[in-house]
Amino acid sequence: MPAERLQKLMAAAGVGSRRTCETLISEGRVQVNGKTVTELGVKADPARDRIAVDGKRLEFQPQHIYFKVHKPRGVISDIGGDEVDLRTGELRRTVDDLLPPGHSRVFPVGRLDLHSEGLVLLTDDGELANRLTHPRYQHPKTYYVLLGEQPTQEALVRLRNGVDLPEGRSAPAEVMIVGYLPATLKLSKGPNEGVWLRVVLREGKKRQIRHMTAAVGYPTLRLLRWSIGPLTLGDLELGQARPLTMDEINALRKLAGLTTIKETRPPQRKGSGAGRTGSGKANAGRTNTGRPSSGRPGTSARGTGGRGTGSAGAAPTGPAKRIRLVAGSKATASAARSRNAGRPAAASQPGGKPTGRPASESPERPTSGPATKSITIRGPAKGPAKGPVKGPGTNRPPSNKPGTRGTSGGPPKSPKKEQRRG
Repeated sequence: MPAERLQKLMAAAGVGSRRTCETLISEGRVQVNGKTVTELGVKADPARDRIAVDGKRLEFQPQHIYFKVHKPRGVISDIGGDEVDLRTGELRRTVDDLLPPGHSRVFPVGRLDLHSEGLVLLTDDGELANRLTHPRYQHPKTYYVLLGEQPTQEALVRLRNGVDLPEGRSAPAEVMIVGYLPATLKLSKGPNEGVWLRVVLREGKKRQIRHMTAAVGYPTLRLLRWSIGPLTLGDLELGQARPLTMDEINALRKLAGLTTIKETRPPQRKGSGAGRTGSGKANAGRTNTGRPSSGRPGTSARGTGGRGTGSAGAAPTGPAKRIRLVAGSKATASAARSRNAGRPAAASQPGGKPTGRPASESPERPTSGPATKSITIRGPAKGPAKGPVKGPGTNRPPSNKPGTRGTSGGPPKSPKKEQRRG
């Protein structure tokens, strides 16, 4: 592995961001081979050098490379081959020619013969390659096989149970007839007429599938490898190659029983997501309109079904009306209820007189004068805003006649007269 800058190696080991690692180096907290380093730009090789932070040695995971290639027919799935094409007299192309230039040396994980096509995995991870190809691990590999005609049920049973081959009897396999290929699969030119089989093998003998189908009387016209364990060809174009993603690498390592590779990411700033949700402290005590709730008993927040609000109707407009309620005696309240029976509520009629409280809730009328209480009712306004009303629930001035109920002039009428009149 080539030498890299110290802060880059520390960031790859998960110490922190590069800026944080530069700070640690400047503070003299990093040692390389036992010597403290304080200058930025010093390079080291984790394969040869011992790098420590505060005396604790850093552990570096080996950095392997992984490519998947869509091998076309007529391309050798080997590296550094010198096979000559007899028709042209030139060297045949290999999968190494399909990789981007400047890559490290890699080798194929399971080869495909010259006339086969599909997925080829290339890597320099020897341990993973051994786990994926050795027969004792029995990892699945999926192929699509084209036959000239539909095989008999007896032939399918033989393919599933095992066939005698020159290298020995084949292991049981999953074989089924399919009516279509994966939608993302890009095929090269070649035969397409016939019946496709889907074959899943857990071993890898040389030219195994071609020998199996020939043994049951149905030669293979076309052979394509679709997947190696969880890694599929996907929508990779014919003759193209691309590096594996971290998820694909870890899926293969997990299948092989190896430890997964942790992806190093820069640490997030503290509190970066604070204040972006609607459940923070800043929203406490607010309704869904963004206004603070009133906190009064009996009131409802906007949008929760309160009077004149929410989805039931539009919010009322106009200034608020102030009405003065006069608390009378029990007999007065009873007489008012009997007179106003069958009438609509006074609060809903502009200019109407409000009814008194129930007898169980109305306090006794004090001798010094009527007790008043101002409340606010919102409703549609009939005219310009007016100040507090001094009358008992109307916009008319209070009566000056003596003996009028609800005013300050004259003594109140007796309860017996009120009952007779009602």
